Amino acid sequence: MVSAAILIGGTASRFDGRDKSALVVDGQTILSRQLDALAGVAPGVNDVMLVGGAPRPVVPDGVREIADIVPGCGPLSGLHAALSAARHDVTLLLACDMPCVTAPLLSHLLSLAESADVVVPRTERGYHPLCAVYSRACLEPAARRLASGDFRLASLFDEMRVRVVTADALEAFGNPDRLLANVNTSLEYRAIEANRMQS
Repeated sequence: MVSAAILIGGTASRFDGRDKSALVVDGQTILSRQLDALAGVAPGVNDVMLVGGAPRPVVPDGVREIADIVPGCGPLSGLHAALSAARHDVTLLLACDMPCVTAPLLSHLLSLAESADVVVPRTERGYHPLCAVYSRACLEPAARRLASGDFRLASLFDEMRVRVVTADALEAFGNPDRLLANVNTSLEYRAIEANRMQS
């Protein structure tokens, strides 16, 4: 079994501060879509966390809310809080604005974690550290970077054992650009909706 952390602590400044996890894609909120994907992951996720952000009035059953320990430092804060609170040694990290991740993709990433501290997709757009797998070995380096003011999540890769999943490998699970798409702006949200309607 593994842990999963959905980062919800961003300010969404390019999306008028809206809660992007509540955006609806194909009749479901992004959060619901992600929880459904996590429910189908092998070897199994039995520890799901919503990390950062304000407390929610309603939290899905079986999901824990985790506050950032060092707030205001971006996704690295979220990873640090998630690894600190995780009930397992391996944590699957997701941004809350990625509606198209699938259980087969996430299962594949987790299947590669035994021999690496980080399993991360990389496409022509670069690394995708917010759809990646992190071991508890990343906790102390993350804490050091927060203390030093180096908030770049990808800077962890310099000292960890990293398994890169290339775009070619990702194609076995669908179009990598769609699988790893996130919703930063209203334009990107409309584009994801348009692609859905065409498929």
